[in-house]
Amino acid sequence: MPRNPERRIQLADAGLAVLADSGARGLTHRAVDAAAGLPAGTASNYFRTRDALLGALGERIFERLAPDEAVLEPLAQRQPTVDLLVDYVRYIVERLLGRPELSLALLELRLEAARRPGLHEILSRTLQQGFDADVSFHVQAGLPGGAEEVRLLHFAIDGLVLDQLTPGIGRRYDVDAITARLVRRLVAGTP
Repeated sequence: MPRNPERRIQLADAGLAVLADSGARGLTHRAVDAAAGLPAGTASNYFRTRDALLGALGERIFERLAPDEAVLEPLAQRQPTVDLLVDYVRYIVERLLGRPELSLALLELRLEAARRPGLHEILSRTLQQGFDADVSFHVQAGLPGGAEEVRLLHFAIDGLVLDQLTPGIGRRYDVDAITARLVRRLVAGTP
């Protein structure tokens, strides 16, 4: 496998653009090469199979959605209350909706993984690592709830993001307010 990490990132970012724009069916090694402005065959040198390409895109999504330490630092100075958890989850939602191309690409990958056992294995591992990191962060920060509440929040936020980025329930709502209500109900049991 070629060892140029910058080229690998360039290809992954181009692949994410193709995936978000054209869906999984439009994602080919050639389309990635063209989007990256690189010679034909470059993407296949870095990602030998379609599953390897798709799996690398899943990893890159999480790299690009990583939180900004400058935002996390003041939050970490606060007391670990439900209000703090609300603000952490609002920041997650802000990142997911602020980069809709990444959220849409992840949705495409998850749908494709339902049909491709090789990708299912790769993407499941990536998603599990992300979930484990979220639980670890949650516990280390002393936030209310535990692994089960983090799992429920994942389910709720995934649904909220899906509703925002695709045809939804047809009723306008304040995303920040809904996020706060979700967190409070799932973690604190309060409306």
